[in-house]
Amino acid sequence: MIQQIDYSVIAVPLVLALVAGLVLMLDAFLPSGGRTRTGLGLVSLAGVVVALGFVVAQAVRGDGARATFCVPDSLATAAGPGSEPACSFVVDRFTLIFAGLVLVAGVVVVLMSMTQLAGGGIPAGEWYFLLLCTLVGAVTLPASRDLIMLVVALELVSLPVFALTALKRYDGRSSEAAVKLFLVSVVSTAVMLFGVSLLYGIAGTVYLSRLASVFSGKAPAPGVGAPETYSSLLAAGHGLPGVVTVGLVLVVAGFAFKIAVVPFHAWAADVYQGAPIPVAALLSVISKAAGFAGLILVLVTALPGQASTWSPIIAVVAALTMTVGNLLAMRQRSAVRLLAWSSVAQSGYILAPLAVTAQTGAMTAASSLTVGAGAAGAAGTAGDVAGAIGASVAYLVIYAAMNLGAFAVVMLMSRTTARNELDDYRGLAFRSPVAAIALAFCLICLAGLPPGLAGLFAKVVVFREIIEGGAGWLAVVMAVNTVIGLYYYVVWTARLFTPAEPAPSGVRRALPAAWVAVGIAVVVALLFSVAPQLVLGMTSLSASG
Repeated sequence: MIQQIDYSVIAVPLVLALVAGLVLMLDAFLPSGGRTRTGLGLVSLAGVVVALGFVVAQAVRGDGARATFCVPDSLATAAGPGSEPACSFVVDRFTLIFAGLVLVAGVVVVLMSMTQLAGGGIPAGEWYFLLLCTLVGAVTLPASRDLIMLVVALELVSLPVFALTALKRYDGRSSEAAVKLFLVSVVSTAVMLFGVSLLYGIAGTVYLSRLASVFSGKAPAPGVGAPETYSSLLAAGHGLPGVVTVGLVLVVAGFAFKIAVVPFHAWAADVYQGAPIPVAALLSVISKAAGFAGLILVLVTALPGQASTWSPIIAVVAALTMTVGNLLAMRQRSAVRLLAWSSVAQSGYILAPLAVTAQTGAMTAASSLTVGAGAAGAAGTAGDVAGAIGASVAYLVIYAAMNLGAFAVVMLMSRTTARNELDDYRGLAFRSPVAAIALAFCLICLAGLPPGLAGLFAKVVVFREIIEGGAGWLAVVMAVNTVIGLYYYVVWTARLFTPAEPAPSGVRRALPAAWVAVGIAVVVALLFSVAPQLVLGMTSLSASG
């Protein structure tokens, strides 16, 4: 079999992979020094921008979903009449919105990295190579449409982060964080692979669209004669549903580790604090976005027929995550640890709309994230599900801008303070007004208070979807947690404008790259506050594409 590859479809990860190789080659042959570190940073930044240009070009073209790495019909497992082609890599609106989010965040992280590496001590070539490899995985994962591709892409996101965390040599806290992250990731991967093996063993296929057909009773499973028999097995519970549930729970647990939701959250604070700040920002936005993309694909595309099983699990996990994250954030004195627990709480808000897809009809939503599905048949109930998915993605996009802005300012402060605690930010408005205003705006956005209308808009969209989905108790939990979150965001913001002892104004001496990173994040957050309909428009398209 000769498989045709459409290189225009895989242009984004291909560009990033080529630039990663180029950076490694340049680092091997160029003399070490400050100019080389800056040059490698600029090459990496150019590669990310070029990849982002391909994403924009694919979005502007608007020619529908495009796929490659497809199995010919003669070799594909039968999935019933009228089944769609089995493809491993699909570029649709869902893929593009996540790829755009990852690459814009990647620009900010590369700029933060240029500041982190300016002092030496961390090998620049290895750093940018690993960072670009992470971005390759993060843009590949939302395009993955089979279980093997999902697992490989997720590991490509995770594995380079271990090394990035440990590249801060002779730092005990950094090494400890790398080991913790490694152990957590290995365990989560093992759990996920066991779940994947169970699902494959039952369905006889790894393609998400075929899994949806099998687990909804529309196509026969291996060893079962007719679809009607298999459907009755699902309904009657002759042993098969138990195996399906176990596989589903294990796969969800694997993704839960990656996005740091309760009860798989304990690693987050220590890893964020021990890792270099650009890596912490990467974990909080890029890695989290990739994890949510994979989780949405598995739940809504592969397992919509099991929504009655996973929807209550997601609802309970979302409620626990936002509650535990906010309560732990209230007790923190370290800026990075506070942002880590805040990130955990925000994961709960992002998960919440997915919990109501069973009530709004997740079965029909499978067509919104698969290749070539007819849009005409996705009206009504499918539109409601697309709205729930769009609410999660909208919150994720807005959260990314706000969180990256906060981390960028924390990056600035880390150059002048040894411990980077909240007390170090007291009086920042008098030492560096621009940094204080930028951080205050991002914190207010995260809290959901005016003038940070982006955060308020995100919470309103999620709250509306939960109410419309009939999960009133979850809406109450979210409302209570929103009030709890106000406390630590407002307290940190108040310290910025509280007079304090005179301190060195080292923040002003930070490299221009750090200020550019702050500016990009704040401008995007401000744009979302002024014109929130931009986010809703983009994310609704991603959910229906």
